[in-house]
Amino acid sequence: MLTRPHIPPRLLVLLFACCLPPAHSSAADQPPRQPFFAFCMDTHDSQKRSLAEQAALLKNLGYDGCGHLWLDNLPERLKTLDAANLTLFQIYLRLDLSPTAKEPYDPRLKQILPHLKNRPTMLAILISNQKPSDPIYDPRAVQLLNEIADLAQPQNTRIALYPHRGDWLERPSDALRLVKQINRPTVGIMFNLCHYLATDTQQNLKPTLQSVLPHLFAISISGSDTASEIQSGKGNWIQPLGQGSFDMPAFLRLLDDLHYSAPIGLQCYGLPGDARDHLAQSMKAWRALSAQLQIN
Repeated sequence: MLTRPHIPPRLLVLLFACCLPPAHSSAADQPPRQPFFAFCMDTHDSQKRSLAEQAALLKNLGYDGCGHLWLDNLPERLKTLDAANLTLFQIYLRLDLSPTAKEPYDPRLKQILPHLKNRPTMLAILISNQKPSDPIYDPRAVQLLNEIADLAQPQNTRIALYPHRGDWLERPSDALRLVKQINRPTVGIMFNLCHYLATDTQQNLKPTLQSVLPHLFAISISGSDTASEIQSGKGNWIQPLGQGSFDMPAFLRLLDDLHYSAPIGLQCYGLPGDARDHLAQSMKAWRALSAQLQIN
């Protein structure tokens, strides 16, 4: 006579759960594909939060981490982010090309780099104090960038050239020119939307991104008005995400079409008031934009 095998109740529950169809989840419930971090969120924060308080705020709002302006207080920044299980995506560093510069970059870099060993943190480098885009200074810039890349190599730290309006390194094309001369896989480019819109036309946006894509380590975005409005003095180039007349959904669709999957940074420089307010607003917009992309 056959007897029914005894199955423990807990196992029955697990077997039943496995047979159920997957629960419905909307696109809005799916996590964005790119890591999303904030930077310069502390420069004008009316609450003047400590680094630990900044980490707690970013964690609470759903950011993956942040960038760090210059080299001050870096060990504490890393400690507070580690405690919150967040990532330091970038540290910003400026190169000075002026012939009178005694120290073309912060000499503390040598002492700071060991803290970054085997972390995903990039050095995002701005280059200034010469006429924007003048290639006559390429040899000096290449020399300095190779010097920094040599210092960073033992730590497996990458370098992202950071085009910035008004600097010598002003446009993505400047960064691409340098990257090709340096020809190291650890030296690439960060595309900064606000600085691009302040210096170029939107018609050139797609071909510019296509040209730098093989070397693209990161992108920054923010709410913004159009390039023509910004360059005429009528537009605002850094706003919370979701604000401004620039077509951000179209820009993110373009990144999607190009199969871009590296980190995206939220530019917050100069935004007044309590940082919680604009960071929360931007995260809400980011999730809505990400959901829209996944639906479409």
